[in-house]
Amino acid sequence: MDKNYYKILEVDKNASSEVIDKAYKALAKKYHPDLQEDSNKSQAEEKLKLINEAYSVLSDPNSRAKYDSTLKQSEISQEEFSRLSKENQALYNELNNLKNGSYKPNSTKASNYNNKNHSNVNSENTTNTAKPSREEILNTINNEYRQEIEYEKQIQEARQKAYRDAYIQDLKNRGYKIRYKKSFKDYLRSFLALIITIAIIVLLVQIPFIKNFFINMYEENSIIKAFVDIFINLFNK
Repeated sequence: MDKNYYKILEVDKNASSEVIDKAYKALAKKYHPDLQEDSNKSQAEEKLKLINEAYSVLSDPNSRAKYDSTLKQSEISQEEFSRLSKENQALYNELNNLKNGSYKPNSTKASNYNNKNHSNVNSENTTNTAKPSREEILNTINNEYRQEIEYEKQIQEARQKAYRDAYIQDLKNRGYKIRYKKSFKDYLRSFLALIITIAIIVLLVQIPFIKNFFINMYEENSIIKAFVDIFINLFNK
């Protein structure tokens, strides 16, 4: 995310609305173009635009909740970023060495590969054990690299789902009603459920004692009889 509105207003992410209001008023006064020297007016105007933009988002509870959700999704811890960068760089170097024919199996992945594929060799033959080919090592590295990417993708999807669920729960706590837009599959599923329900009712009515039960109910209850007669007359017209 290019803009961090909390940093622009110089407040903490957990700051209350009162703290945000005070910070905005102080910064708006500090960077007001009329209070600046001529050489600094243009910079002050740009700074004030960012301050107004940040305040317009953070001062409204709904827009702030949406912004917080987006901000959390874009944040990756420095430790995680460094780890991924080192792993990707190591894989990149190994692939380049393989292509250039200067690969030396001193990496952790290559060592693990050698250990897995040569653990069953007798100790007397270890000196003559054949090293894995470049193609085998390349395939191993590529497979592990794809697994790393898939794993990080799953983590990202789980994180986004957690943030989305937290945002929806926050809206519910604020008293908002959440309505989900139904897809074509949802309508089709409801239609099939209705058809199946009608079919079950029709089959049940064919059973003698159930059929007699409904007939007796129709004849003995005037309200049900009136309702059924109206329904039948509608279809007979």
